[in-house]
Amino acid sequence: MAAHPGHVTLVGAGPGAADLLTYRAWRAIARADVVVHDRLVPLEVLEDLGPDVEVIDVGKAPGKHKVPQPGINDLLVEHARRGRRVVRLKGGDPFVFGRGGEEYAACRAAGVDVDVVPGVSSALAVPALAGIPLTHRGTTTAFHVVTAHTRTGEQQLDDTAVSCVTDRTATLVVLMGVSSLPAIVTRLLDAGADPDIPVAIVERGSTPDQRVTRTGLDLAAKRAEEVGVRAPAVIVIGDVAARGLLEGTTSGEPGDPVVGDARG
Repeated sequence: MAAHPGHVTLVGAGPGAADLLTYRAWRAIARADVVVHDRLVPLEVLEDLGPDVEVIDVGKAPGKHKVPQPGINDLLVEHARRGRRVVRLKGGDPFVFGRGGEEYAACRAAGVDVDVVPGVSSALAVPALAGIPLTHRGTTTAFHVVTAHTRTGEQQLDDTAVSCVTDRTATLVVLMGVSSLPAIVTRLLDAGADPDIPVAIVERGSTPDQRVTRTGLDLAAKRAEEVGVRAPAVIVIGDVAARGLLEGTTSGEPGDPVVGDARG
């Protein structure tokens, strides 16, 4: 007989740095009997777990899924039904392109108690850590977040995403978009976007290896290839991505690519 009823907690691990987890997230992990984690979570948060805590890596890499999503759902339900406290540790926020909704629904459908610990989404945190405000008075008052990872593998920006850039009405934030960047650039330029609109690509946000590449839209895909941009990265498209915005300058000509450390 289990000592306590099984339970699943979907925990957002934030953008990558361990100290960006919330106190509630740390507390849930410390109480877990099982931790099922993704590839891009800060693994140091698991170092102090007791030897009796089962840690299961179900991380997905592009084109390589250790455990398909239905299998992950089954794992959560199976361990909870055995009376275990299960933490599903997910990068960013569980409900922002994290398939947390599917896992939540699977638990509820199986009669398993489930709750959510929100995480700091990389869509918000990574630009901020690079000194890029998604909204800025006098520049833009809105932002739109999309994912470039689709089931078909083909990027299809919706009309709202395109109009953000073509009309310069909002900042466009693209997650999981490194491999799709050439298609994204082509789609926006074909729709009439200004070739010089600023683009910032922030790799490995919140980690010691964070790097920012700034360029114009028309050169973004070429420049990303030249400097070897790799996932994970957050792409910010819009006037807020201009270098020097918060210093009151716009150093460099529009479209002039500059690679630099966000901390420097």
